Amino acid sequence: MNEQTTRRGRIRIDGLEEHLSSDRADGDRTDADRPGDHRDASDRQMAAANTRPSATSASTGRSTLTPRDGTSARTVHSRSRLEESWRRFRSNRTALFGLAIVAVLSAVAIVARPVEFSTMGYTITLQPFSLAPYDPNELSVGPPNAGPSLAHPFGTDWAGRDLFSRVLVGGRYSLSIGALAVALALCVGIPLGAIAGYVGGWLDEAIMRIVDMLYAFPFLVLAIAIVAIVGQGYWNVVFALVVTGWLTYARLLRGEVLSIVETDYVAASRALGTPHRTILARHVVPNAVAPVIVQATLNVGSVVTAAAALGFLGLGLEPGTAEWGAMLAQGRSALLRGNWHVTVFPGAAIFLFVLAINLVGDGLTDALGSRDGRERRGR
Repeated sequence: MNEQTTRRGRIRIDGLEEHLSSDRADGDRTDADRPGDHRDASDRQMAAANTRPSATSASTGRSTLTPRDGTSARTVHSRSRLEESWRRFRSNRTALFGLAIVAVLSAVAIVARPVEFSTMGYTITLQPFSLAPYDPNELSVGPPNAGPSLAHPFGTDWAGRDLFSRVLVGGRYSLSIGALAVALALCVGIPLGAIAGYVGGWLDEAIMRIVDMLYAFPFLVLAIAIVAIVGQGYWNVVFALVVTGWLTYARLLRGEVLSIVETDYVAASRALGTPHRTILARHVVPNAVAPVIVQATLNVGSVVTAAAALGFLGLGLEPGTAEWGAMLAQGRSALLRGNWHVTVFPGAAIFLFVLAINLVGDGLTDALGSRDGRERRGR
């Protein structure tokens, strides 16, 4: 009796151990081994393979997921901001119309005449196309002061030069002066404005007092004085417009930087020991430069107008150059004699380009300014 009872107890204990071991084995299985969970397990594996935890964000203090291809969260956020700005710009038809006019005028100026570069006795042709039918400086290609015709769509000037060719080639001078002067002024104004706003102290006072001193002179009067000192010439005109153009960008960027350095993410970057140049390059300047870009776009038209004014006053490029302002100055006497075409077409080219630049600038204002406003309200 005792032996049978003991044998039955052992059988029950062995069965219980087998049952517990089977339950333990089922619990140790992964989700991928369970029936019906293959799809969920594969999705989780793919998500884990495509992302990995990144460093803690300096602005939010929370860890984010970084794509496996190495693209940082900051890059993705910047890309989304650019895409949003481009979407807003595309929705503005007048801005797209202005951009199309600028692109057409720029392309026409490039292909007006072949672009050649001579060095060490060799001539290298960079652009072989020629949209202009005549050389802009060739004399007596038609009757002097002849009106528009099929042979000369814009007529001729007092020396019998083709005005159509001169207007096309003149776009190279006016448009390149505007683009170069604004680009170089940005290279001067952005660093000085960022340093003045971020560092502060005596350096800020010194930079801003220089800006105030130069602002005391009218823009065009100061440019005329500089050209009168350094002389005529393409690069002299560009230099004069750069000296008078960087002031606006420095003052505007300084004001934006002063508001951005008080934000939480800049304070967090400083607390983490990030170098000041890195904070300026990655956090401060990219978030403050949008109004400067809009202002620079609008100033391209003003610079082109100023270059034309210098040429009209005889202080721009060398006499006889096919530049729009110089062409207006040369056609003043012809206009008094009733030869309207000599000044109308160069003036219309200036008007069309400045109008297109203003349309593009307004489109950038709507695309960038509204986004900045939403972000400020969100903060």
